[in-house]
Amino acid sequence: MSLAPGLTEAFWAYERALMSNDLEALDRLFAPGGTTLRGDASGLLVGHDAISAFRGARGGAPARRIVETHVQEVDDEHALVVAVTELITGGRGQQTQLWRHDGDAWAVTAAHVSVAAPAFDRRVWRVVGDPLVPPTGSGDLAGESVAVKDLYAVAGHRVGAGIPAWLDAAPLETRHASAVAGLLGAGASLRGIARTDELAYSLAGTNAHYGTPPNPRAPHRISGGSTSGSASAVSLGHATIGLGTDTGGSIRVPAAYQGLWGLRTTHGAVATDGLLPLAPSFDTVGWLTREPELLGRVGRVLLPEDAATPGEIVTATGLLALADDDVRSAIEPLTTTAAAVEWPVEVLPSWLDAFRVVQAAEAWASHGGWLAGRLDVLGADVRARFEVAAGVTPEELAAAHAVVQTARDEIRDRLADRVLLLPSTSSVAPSVVDAAGLDAVRRSTMLLTCLAGIGGLPAVSVPVTTADRLPAGLCLVGPAGSDRALIDRAAQLAAR
Repeated sequence: MSLAPGLTEAFWAYERALMSNDLEALDRLFAPGGTTLRGDASGLLVGHDAISAFRGARGGAPARRIVETHVQEVDDEHALVVAVTELITGGRGQQTQLWRHDGDAWAVTAAHVSVAAPAFDRRVWRVVGDPLVPPTGSGDLAGESVAVKDLYAVAGHRVGAGIPAWLDAAPLETRHASAVAGLLGAGASLRGIARTDELAYSLAGTNAHYGTPPNPRAPHRISGGSTSGSASAVSLGHATIGLGTDTGGSIRVPAAYQGLWGLRTTHGAVATDGLLPLAPSFDTVGWLTREPELLGRVGRVLLPEDAATPGEIVTATGLLALADDDVRSAIEPLTTTAAAVEWPVEVLPSWLDAFRVVQAAEAWASHGGWLAGRLDVLGADVRARFEVAAGVTPEELAAAHAVVQTARDEIRDRLADRVLLLPSTSSVAPSVVDAAGLDAVRRSTMLLTCLAGIGGLPAVSVPVTTADRLPAGLCLVGPAGSDRALIDRAAQLAAR
């Protein structure tokens, strides 16, 4: 180690604090202020407060030992320390720290941490191969790879639905789901089966059993669910196509949070056989890609010919106002040529409430027989939703059905053959440490996403970027059966 007075002691004090998860000491040993840096494979944290929040939510670092250290003294006040580390579980890594002496003590002003790469990231994948399933034919998707949400049947594998207990009891599937078979038949390979939120009953991606899949476009922020693993796999470059589902926004939310293109198809346009349901009245097949051209190619494989042609592009000030200022500012440049229309935003809360009652009742009808008596296999957030679902009365369901049907008719009548622009989500991806605020974000986002869900309409999420360089999404909702053309319209709009 360096002979710089006190540096050796400060380095080992940091290492002891890290291994004991002494948050107070760690805060003291990292320099205060907004320019302090900490980076790892997940991304860069800027500022002492952001670093402190990350440490507080992490629950401690993996146990390790220091193998060797090297020091370069930069000047009288700065020194660079490089330490080779070895995890107790195996594998070597490094940590590089820039220390500064302020006259009284040493503190870290910048740190970078690397560890041995995992065989695969269990937050993203349940099972993965090279490939897991080869193509069964050739066609428009030759050379593409697919991350399949863990709700779809893949022959020879089980459906895990994001729950270890479900996976343990699941039988081996004997045939592929139709959507999976379609992609394989068009030349795509199946890279692996990707994580999902428990029974797809979430929009966050924060699976209580397997962890939150990483969001490489917005590090230390949630991935978005419930097509969380498939979205992260595409965003990370592990696969080119993320096959998922969208009931209340589970394609559009991760697409917006991770800067991807995403399509929720017209309800019933793509067969759902071999797909574990959540709420069949709203469940749809969907997919994510990194560019619109591939989004369209997948559509030509899985979708029927369009039954409708999208017309004029419109937007509504009231809908745009439901998004945070940074999201609204990011999407407004793409709305400047859209015709302004009125949209009754004051009814959205009642429409969403009815949607959620029907969704809950159908979710319990789909899975209550298995969950009854074992709700403790679920994480707290999803368990709370199923507890509510179990209590929906026939009278409540009938009233909600009536509201949903009226809302569906009004949405389709107001839209007609037009294309409605609105935010894909109400905000950028929340921080992974902001678990307490996720329910409010979920509701504010579903005020927007429920329109396509209730209407049974196709929706494309187009990636945009905020002034703070965070991903967000602009959503195009089109008439039923206009899916292919809607993808083209979205690509044309984004190219302006």
